[in-house]
Amino acid sequence: MSDDTHDQRAEWLAKADILTEALPYMRKHAGKVIVVKYGGHAMGDEALSHAFARDVVLLKQVGLNPVVVHGGGPQIGSMLKRLAIESEFIDGLRVTDAATVEVVEMVLSGRINKGIVAAITAAGGRAVGLSGKDGGLIGARKLTRLRKDPDSNIESVLDLGFVGEPIRVDPHVLDVFTQSDFIPVIAPIGLGDDGATYNINADTAAGAIAVATQATRLLLLTDVEGVLDKNGVLIKELSTKSANARMADGTLTGGMIPKVETCIQAIEAGVGAAVIVDGRALHATLLEIFTAHGSGTMIRDLK
Repeated sequence: MSDDTHDQRAEWLAKADILTEALPYMRKHAGKVIVVKYGGHAMGDEALSHAFARDVVLLKQVGLNPVVVHGGGPQIGSMLKRLAIESEFIDGLRVTDAATVEVVEMVLSGRINKGIVAAITAAGGRAVGLSGKDGGLIGARKLTRLRKDPDSNIESVLDLGFVGEPIRVDPHVLDVFTQSDFIPVIAPIGLGDDGATYNINADTAAGAIAVATQATRLLLLTDVEGVLDKNGVLIKELSTKSANARMADGTLTGGMIPKVETCIQAIEAGVGAAVIVDGRALHATLLEIFTAHGSGTMIRDLK
């Protein structure tokens, strides 16, 4: 047997080992909902985008029910710039006036949503693009935020325009897809009781959808390795109690705080576990779902 043939056989055996390792997890999660928030670098890199689409198709093929919720901040910013519409951020949230929300909906529900649908279709799956307005999937209200003046210590209400938060999610809309071979791809746009359109943070929307569907996993793809300790070392697993403690002691800062808060809220409302995953890594979703070592930081209730 030549060295090349020997190497090839070793490669085949390694792949077989991967499949056998994945089998118990396929059985464990069969028929369950996996909500994946897709965004960040994973969306902007062509190779990662194709890999993500294939991974989602594989999840569906082996009996899981993936639900994709996507963001699109950089693409929205680019379109606003092209249209000469000025935009500002307050505490990390884009102030969304009437003109801006039209662009947000156009970009999220149009170009980005249909691009993800096309990628999943090209990978051999069947995807349907939705926004939270379709079928009354996501009911929303205006998001209220308070800001404290550092000098006077007086709190004032921030007006973020048409930035919203979900107040209800209709899981029956998604039941249609979990009982079929279609994969829903959802733009985080909500409809207010007043008929207004609201721009919802994609992490928040994914968390609300995970709760409504009682998902076995909520995965938040991001541009970091996961939750890091004060020495910059990845924390593989956290209880909800420990996660709250690390927010309180300053271990978690910046944009990681709302992500962890979303995870904790989802778990406390019945989601099996939530994972902050490095979307820059190839097949991070599959590694998290189908291997013992996982990927990123898992947060769950460890009572």
